[in-house]
Amino acid sequence: MTRDEGWQLLYEWIAGDSLRKHALAVEAAMRFYAGKLGGDVEQWGLVGLLHDMDYERFPEPPAHAQKCAEELARRGLDEEIVGAVLAHANWMHDKFPLDRPIRKTIWAVDELTGFVIAVALVRPSKALSDLAAKSVKKKLKEKSFAAAVDREQIAKGAELLGVSLDEHIDNVIAAIRPIAKELGLAG
Repeated sequence: MTRDEGWQLLYEWIAGDSLRKHALAVEAAMRFYAGKLGGDVEQWGLVGLLHDMDYERFPEPPAHAQKCAEELARRGLDEEIVGAVLAHANWMHDKFPLDRPIRKTIWAVDELTGFVIAVALVRPSKALSDLAAKSVKKKLKEKSFAAAVDREQIAKGAELLGVSLDEHIDNVIAAIRPIAKELGLAG
C-alpha cells in the first residue's frame, strides 16, 4: 500500500478532523524514528497513519485495533504492519508484545504525540515552533491537564526506545514540526 492509498483508506474510515490530525502526527513520529532506528520509513509511516483508523467505529477494547488489523490484513498488508497496529493496544500485548522496534515505537509515540499537540494548543502562540520539552514535562506533572493521557506509558515509551524522556519529547516535537500547518499548529 502506498502512502496515498493509506491516506484514502484513513478518509474512508475516519470522519473527524482531530483523529485525522492525530494520525498525521503519529505517522510523522514513526517516520522520524524509523530514520533514527534503521526501520523502513514507508512501512513505519503507514503504521502511524493507520493505527487508529477503526477508532471512530470501534473505540472499545478489544475491537479497537483488531478491526483495523483485520481490514489491513484483508487488503494484503505486510504482517509486520498488522502486528504493529495490534501492538499499539495494551490489551493485545499478550499476542503482540513490544518485542520489535516498530512495535515499541508505535506504542511509545502514540500517547506522546497527542499530549504534545494538546500542550501546543494551550500555549499563547498555538504553535510547535516555540515548543520545548521543558514545557511538555511541566504539563505532564499537571494531572488535570489532558487527564486521559497515560503518563506512565509516555515514560515507559522513552525507556523502551532507550532514550531519556527529554530526548523522546524533543524527537516527537521535531518530527511533527514540519507538519505544523496541517495540524493547525503553525501559530
